[in-house]
Amino acid sequence: MSLPLDHIVIAVHDLQKAITDYRSLGFTVTPGGDHPGRATHNALVVFQDGSYFELIAWKAPEEVHPWWPKLDRFGPGIVDFALLPSSTPKVVAQALSRGLAYQPPVDGGRLRPDGVELQWQNARPATPDLPFLCGDLTPRALRVPEGGVREHANGVQGVAYLHIAVHDAAASLARYRALLDLQDTAVTHNDAGTASLQLGNTQLKLESASSSRAAAARLAQQGEGPFAIGLYTTQAGPLGAITQGDTHGAHIVLLPQDDSAPRATHTQSVFA
Repeated sequence: MSLPLDHIVIAVHDLQKAITDYRSLGFTVTPGGDHPGRATHNALVVFQDGSYFELIAWKAPEEVHPWWPKLDRFGPGIVDFALLPSSTPKVVAQALSRGLAYQPPVDGGRLRPDGVELQWQNARPATPDLPFLCGDLTPRALRVPEGGVREHANGVQGVAYLHIAVHDAAASLARYRALLDLQDTAVTHNDAGTASLQLGNTQLKLESASSSRAAAARLAQQGEGPFAIGLYTTQAGPLGAITQGDTHGAHIVLLPQDDSAPRATHTQSVFA
């Protein structure tokens, strides 16, 4: 099944400050707009491979929102990530048929600053080790801009890896295999409490508490979920972790790009 990485969600207290800080790190940041019926507004950092960061903030407390309590209790940082289905209801039906528990699709949308209204359907999993689904009803190019906004002064091209803290790597891997209908050759698993799988250019690495201190800390504080991001960059200078104060709690590492540039994994003809 083709379910590429759609976006990674970074919850922040102050959207305008996050925009300023990410721009100071060499990212091109595009204002996203408001979510009708919600207290949220966002901005996007879109990469050449078609994935993006969603910087999301709240204009007022919103206890019913799945991410607000995390921001309120634990502070800013990575809170979730989404995969991109061609049809959210179809993928949910397939997931249910394979024994996974995804909630029914829910309509969502955003009003861009230029007045363009976007529509999509989300579906959330029963377990936080899995991603949610975000499938477009309006063309994806309206939601995720193309062209010059995908060029960044820091040379970032796309998401190399996303680390996800899980209680049981083998059990989580089984759920991912069911969601993605993966064959054995697409995954790796070892006895150190980790498992990996490839989504296009992006490696998802499942880490239990026994495999790393970072995963153990995430599990102890917030439970299962994404906690670290690696980005491909063409930058020639010193690479490594970016100061988390500037990224509003997101652990981000810059990695040298290999000889082959990340290919676009999201195309208008397939996904919109």
